[in-house]
Amino acid sequence: MTSYDTSHARPEPFQGPEPLQGGALWRRTLRIPMRDGVHLAADLYSASPEPEATALPVLLERTPYGRRAQRGSDQDRGDAPVPRPEDIARHFTEARYHVVRQDCRGRGDSEGTFVKYLGEGPDGADTIAWLRNQPWCDGRVVMTGVSYSAHVQAAAAAEGTTGLAAMFQDSGGFSSAYDAGMRMGGAFELKQVTWALRHAVESPEAAADPVLAEDLRRVDLTGWFGAMPWRPGCTPLRHLSPYEDFLLEQWRQDTFGDYYRNPAIYGRGFYERFPDAPSLHMGSWYDPYVRSTIENFTALRKLKSAPSYLVMGPWTHGHRCETYAGDVDFGPRATLDGNLAPSYLEFRRRWFDRALGRGDEADGANPGDGHAGDRHAGNGHAGNGHAGHGHAGNGHAGHGHAGNGHAGHGHAGNEDLPAVQYFLMGGGDGRRDAAGRMRHGGAWRTDTQWPPASTAPVALYLTTDGALTTAPPTVAAASVTYDFDPRRPVPTMGGQVTSGEPVMTGGAYDQNAPDARVYGAREPYLPLDSRPDVISLSTPPLERDVVLAGPVSATLYISTTAPDTDFTIKLIDVHPPNADYPHGFAMNLTDGIVRCRFHRSYERPELLTPGEVYEIEVTAPDTANRFAAGHRIRLDVSSSNFPRFDVNTNTGEPEAAARRTAMATNTVHMDAGRPSHLRVRLEGGTAALA
Repeated sequence: MTSYDTSHARPEPFQGPEPLQGGALWRRTLRIPMRDGVHLAADLYSASPEPEATALPVLLERTPYGRRAQRGSDQDRGDAPVPRPEDIARHFTEARYHVVRQDCRGRGDSEGTFVKYLGEGPDGADTIAWLRNQPWCDGRVVMTGVSYSAHVQAAAAAEGTTGLAAMFQDSGGFSSAYDAGMRMGGAFELKQVTWALRHAVESPEAAADPVLAEDLRRVDLTGWFGAMPWRPGCTPLRHLSPYEDFLLEQWRQDTFGDYYRNPAIYGRGFYERFPDAPSLHMGSWYDPYVRSTIENFTALRKLKSAPSYLVMGPWTHGHRCETYAGDVDFGPRATLDGNLAPSYLEFRRRWFDRALGRGDEADGANPGDGHAGDRHAGNGHAGNGHAGHGHAGNGHAGHGHAGNGHAGHGHAGNEDLPAVQYFLMGGGDGRRDAAGRMRHGGAWRTDTQWPPASTAPVALYLTTDGALTTAPPTVAAASVTYDFDPRRPVPTMGGQVTSGEPVMTGGAYDQNAPDARVYGAREPYLPLDSRPDVISLSTPPLERDVVLAGPVSATLYISTTAPDTDFTIKLIDVHPPNADYPHGFAMNLTDGIVRCRFHRSYERPELLTPGEVYEIEVTAPDTANRFAAGHRIRLDVSSSNFPRFDVNTNTGEPEAAARRTAMATNTVHMDAGRPSHLRVRLEGGTAALA
């Protein structure tokens, strides 16, 4: 029996089936019961006022942002307004789906208390079970959505949910929140703080209490970031205890224990429970969930018989219809719309039809269609270390059919959807465009796997004279030492950041040119590598284009005077000087961090012995970039990246409780016995740098 809501905290003005858009769309409000008696509010959209007349697949989106709210991450085409929820629903109801949009527990009109992430698995599973029992559902539920709405999909899948027929996870879905999204390398991602503040203002509690709402609106977040760490009752959320509680609990939970083994945020531990159903994993190189997106794809593709697909663009979080990220533009081929499909809605509709076997391939409509054929990958043969004309199936990336795994001219047409579609950044002229952004360029490529089959692992060794070289060190002793002061951390300039405003913004920026937009930057705004606590190393100018695609990490041999400290890495494409950028342009690609007390285990931290040498691994999210001839590959090593990550106090105390800081003298060793090195994957392997 369908339960229609007649007792909202905020009742709907129209009870029963409500006509929208001239009767082309109908909406009913539902109250869906959970196992603990809480009811969650949802809207059912259908093409007729009697959805029971036709049982159809149901597209389910669960959101904490308001089920009827218009969101920028739903952008469909760059040349059109952001669609409203009813516009999105109509697109799918006209394609013979029913659509359900639901408020998460404690958000919007749903009952209960909101606790970020942790309860979404059972609520998602209960919702799917309830939907499958409705007369208007044919037994198949497809989950879709961006960011949090992607996280809740993985959470529901980890419950072993029956009837989850497919998942379209865009910019989210935790493989392990400890590794990406909440923490990285043991350090806390402070976007959790900015997110909590932003959505506290929009909470039901604030809506019901104008004094609380005004208090939250007046918060000086930049000031509060200078007063970290926070303590209970001494935070900008002190008058909204549910939000303060879950935020501080996230912060305190610094080891990998039961908290992070919750299925809702630890898909890695529960992949065997995921349904054997098609899944598409979409992300972008400047999104915080790169590692989760790629791990979910690779794991499910290996473990399940149903197909999994990966799409990686050059965007920031959810901005698939923009050609730029930060201060860098990737050209007209960068967007999803007009390249991989006519629009985001059409991309999804075609994929849903494919995933459910609805036979839509006959008209050539699959998510690889559109203008994807208008893409180039250079001149030459990828199998010889170059990217050019030919067939990717033969080891070449160039002109051909994208649907057959070729990267270049052609049309996907009726052919199979490529397992991997990724945007290779680079190839532009490096000049400034009319909007003031650097033209870095790029092109879409396809492959059968990730990392791409044409790449091979390469080690680049760090030297004390600031070089990155393929030759291992031979000297008996060599190192670089610097002082790390937690009171003056290296400022965050772009990167894989979302929800960070007003203290940080994601994307690509010139690391040579911090300015007043950068939290913590100081006049005279010198390049970041001018700081004495940044070790900057680079290759000579490249003699030919070099394509890097895949994981990025550094093995560092370190010692310190402190019982605990951090080490960070940042991979950079250094453009040579030109008339627009006389100092060149140092474009950040990806970065990572590790907290050294976790050098043996993230479950059992172990303080360091001052002066002892340790081998640590610093992992950064994957990326894909063409370093053009004349450019340099650069690696920056330091000990902080704030406010993206919380700052290690160097005292050995957990950061969430510490009140003291101490200076640490940190050393990176670069000799024959302790060969610190960067590990990347290059097209053509080491020969690409010969």
